Amino acid sequence: MKIATAIRVTVFTALFASFTLAFAQDPAPQQPPADNSKINQRDQSPSQPTADQQKNAPNDRDMARQIRKALVDDKSLSTYAHNIKVVVQNGQVTLRGPVRTEDEKRSAEAAATAVAGAGKVTNELEIAPQK
Repeated sequence: MKIATAIRVTVFTALFASFTLAFAQDPAPQQPPADNSKINQRDQSPSQPTADQQKNAPNDRDMARQIRKALVDDKSLSTYAHNIKVVVQNGQVTLRGPVRTEDEKRSAEAAATAVAGAGKVTNELEIAPQK
């Protein structure tokens, strides 16, 4: 009886070890670190609106909140589109950041236009390259 148990333990250990090695030999490839230097330089330009330039006017804050909520509530959008920058200054909306597709770019602009009104949205969204 002890020999049979020892054989089972040995076989189980060998199978477990080979299973573990099979998955350990193929690690996921490492992604190079993101380089946002050009985008960061562009965002430092005084002519480009950034989120920290948004004033504390109640109307602007409320409009930005409504647009962000509309974007997050749209489950057809990617995580990229859910995280775009929405900057509202004196009722003028600027959308910035990456989205995955041209359709997402149009959807985000449509959501902002529905809240802000026609002619009040500047769409500076960029389509992110596929991985």
